[in-house]
Amino acid sequence: MTTLRTRTARPRRAGRTRRRLARTAATVSILCAAVASLAGTASVATAAPSAPSIERVVREGPTQYGVYVHSAAMRKTIKVQVLVPRTQNGPRPTLYMLSGLGEENPQKSIWLIKSDAVKFFADKNVTVALPLAGNGSFYTDWQRDDPTLGRYKWETFLKKELPPLLDARFDGNGRRGIGGLSMGAGSSLMLAARNPGFYRAVAAYSGCYTTTGPAGEAYPRGIVSAFGGDADNMWGPPGDPAWSAHDVLRHSAGLRGSAIYVSTGTGRAGRYDAPGYPGNDDPANRQIVGGAIEMGSMWCTRNLQAQLAAQHIPASFHYVDPGTHSWPYWVDQLHRSWPFIAAGLGV
Repeated sequence: MTTLRTRTARPRRAGRTRRRLARTAATVSILCAAVASLAGTASVATAAPSAPSIERVVREGPTQYGVYVHSAAMRKTIKVQVLVPRTQNGPRPTLYMLSGLGEENPQKSIWLIKSDAVKFFADKNVTVALPLAGNGSFYTDWQRDDPTLGRYKWETFLKKELPPLLDARFDGNGRRGIGGLSMGAGSSLMLAARNPGFYRAVAAYSGCYTTTGPAGEAYPRGIVSAFGGDADNMWGPPGDPAWSAHDVLRHSAGLRGSAIYVSTGTGRAGRYDAPGYPGNDDPANRQIVGGAIEMGSMWCTRNLQAQLAAQHIPASFHYVDPGTHSWPYWVDQLHRSWPFIAAGLGV
């Protein structure tokens, strides 16, 4: 009997052993797969971004190109529309033109939709670069990626990545200017103030130039929020030093030496805001909302003017009365500001 019990027990122990070994092997296999997966993820996350480069250039008109630029900082392709002179006479400066809140058309700069920029610049010895920026980006390097808006590293792109590529492709001479409207106006002066001497000419139409304190933070936060983003991801929570670091008034000394042109309307409705004016399909909105925004811009502009005057920094200020926050006035100011821009660029 003892022999019989011993013989029947061995298969059971062997079966249990085989099952334990199978479970162990499965567990080891899962762990190995997890480790491999984590290693692969870590490799992707820590891999150095590739160098910025022009991926392709597409002819969009007699003097117009679509330039697709890989940004290593933002890890994506950015479209930049470029205008060149009708007659190209050797190396020339580059003027970067920034738009407002967001691009209405993801493939075409709002400057080329709402203004006569193509015709206006055709006879001028300058390359014009019109980056299609992310909505509410403020053309700045954000501290963190935003869950809705993604990765914004616009200052790095505009200062370090894009200029050498455009200079090499479009015969640049190393001189740069920058201009913008609304959000782009504040960003133009902010980029110039943060990078002294980088831009020889700066033009700002209907912008705001302070980013500190409750009032200074309210405007950028409202713009970012309008596009579903969180401004804490841009410059941190209220009072973070990064807000002060992007305040033009606090860093206005960095503008010294650049040709500066700043304009704003007074907020009063004018002929461009009247019912029936071509392109004005919502006169009430233009007169009321556009008027209120422009009054705020005028307040910001007067503060900037006082700050520059106190530091004896030359600048040309123009107050358009009447004038609201709308495109016809900005087109006028583009034309009016050109002699100041050209002088700064040496054109």
